[in-house]
Amino acid sequence: MRLDKTKKILELARALASSAEGLTLAEMCQMTGCSRRTVERMRDTIRDVFPQMEEISDHPTKRFHIPKGLDGFFQDPTTEELSDLGMAVAELREAGATARAGSMAQLGTKIRAAMRHGRRRATETDVEALLLAELIAVQAGPKPAEDPVVLMVLRKALLGMKMLRFTYHGGSRPGASRDVIPFGIIFGRMNYLIGADAGATKPKNWRLDRIENIECLDAAASPPTDFDLVKFANTAFAYFEGQQEDIVLHVLPSGMDDFKNYRFHSSQTVQNHPEGGVIVRFRASGMLELAWHLFSWGNKIEIVEPISLRQQLTTELRVALAHHEEPLRFGYNLDSKRAS
Repeated sequence: MRLDKTKKILELARALASSAEGLTLAEMCQMTGCSRRTVERMRDTIRDVFPQMEEISDHPTKRFHIPKGLDGFFQDPTTEELSDLGMAVAELREAGATARAGSMAQLGTKIRAAMRHGRRRATETDVEALLLAELIAVQAGPKPAEDPVVLMVLRKALLGMKMLRFTYHGGSRPGASRDVIPFGIIFGRMNYLIGADAGATKPKNWRLDRIENIECLDAAASPPTDFDLVKFANTAFAYFEGQQEDIVLHVLPSGMDDFKNYRFHSSQTVQNHPEGGVIVRFRASGMLELAWHLFSWGNKIEIVEPISLRQQLTTELRVALAHHEEPLRFGYNLDSKRAS
């Protein structure tokens, strides 16, 4: 119990040192999960150890902050933290996110360089052993390309609130030059710039691997004040745009083991079904991609609503069945290939 309390005090000290604005008592309570009185005692203990702690007036409350950070003794990463950072770098590289993988690898190098020599030597062997013992499973699916130059220019425009100009090999005018107001970037199975054409406000998806000759212009450009990237990302099942619809799915009892640690959508609600399984409800667009995904659940799920989604799935199944029931279009001689 004492060790757990000490750990929480150290974590709170790090938070107070890493926050530029400082933390209120309410924010400290939320971060630690402790009562206000307990947090006040923890704050007082930290102030005894770090008398440089500042108290900043922020009417009607106060903020607390440790300027100039903490001594390196308190900041050395653990073996698990360094190992997880290495796994994150490997996972990004496997996913094709080479720019972000390189950035995080540089961060790892800086962290090691800042560590005390004895501590660094003590952890290196264990970190290498963990990285060898843990494996990232390769997932089938798109492997998004990530051009470091494109990503650097996008971030420059987003931070400076500037207009972008690039050649886009997609959309209704493939190969045309586009002037775009950047709203944000969504990383996933495909990486997208979210932005609007110059003079417009409606956001569009621009695939990063289809962007060339990108430049950040001097013209000021920023998203609408009410734009929320998280809300925008959650409107679609994946990335396909379209009209939002209310989705109702019945996960059957045979699919409950798969569903236990699964989420269809960030807005989903789940309730038990009287005959077994659960009913999942959410609102989204992108019905075609949702139909493709639901196929992977086989007979473990039923589409309750909308009827159009059931029809779309059955249509896709019929097309695939008709295609694979036809004779092969080319004369493959698999035996001869195996022999050679």
